Amino acid sequence: MTYLFETPEINTIPVQGEAALFPVHRIFCVGRNYAAHAAEMGVEVDRDAPFYFTKTPSATLATDATIPYPPGTENFHYEMELALVIGTPVFRATQDQAADAIYGYCCALDMTRRDLQLVARSKQRPWDLGKDVEHSAVFAPITKASDFGTIANQRIHLEVNGETKQDSDLSKLIHSVTDVVVDLSKYYHLRAGDVILTGTPEGVGPVIAGDIITGGIDGLAPIKLSLGTAE
Repeated sequence: MTYLFETPEINTIPVQGEAALFPVHRIFCVGRNYAAHAAEMGVEVDRDAPFYFTKTPSATLATDATIPYPPGTENFHYEMELALVIGTPVFRATQDQAADAIYGYCCALDMTRRDLQLVARSKQRPWDLGKDVEHSAVFAPITKASDFGTIANQRIHLEVNGETKQDSDLSKLIHSVTDVVVDLSKYYHLRAGDVILTGTPEGVGPVIAGDIITGGIDGLAPIKLSLGTAE
């Protein structure tokens, strides 16, 4: 096969205990999946069903990276999240099938041009400029679901320059990980390589050039991101 230009590299996430990498196919994100975060954003929680936005797989970035402050924003925010990754195809899943399809979990950062997101929200437009940002889907290594165990009240937290900004636990997820897979698989044929970020707790806020973001979830590899100057 001959292409008109060089094709991009496959985006991947490392897996704890494996030499092989997890190739990223698609990135789905759940919005407002913690009640306290919805409240700080000034919106109501939708408990009937999750809602979603997407990020381009090329936004994938490994932990410990340094990224430039992105163009077009003066209010660049962190969001600490639990990500799940799909290991087997699933469509119109039951709860049991959804659980079986989850290959593992990892810490993730959903970096957001908040000012652009809020402008889009106020005009009832898509969030793409605010959410689908280059270098904005940051992942720590994946821990296999069998090694992580049951999701309960594991702590999820984030620090900026060592100061705690987000501090919650996974029991506060409105829609559980299996609920999310069940719902999303009504609309998509989920397949190995799909990644789902499950939402962020309260405490989101801005970062500036020179800031260092760290975070973690009990039982998972931690995450770190440094922010450089604008390009």
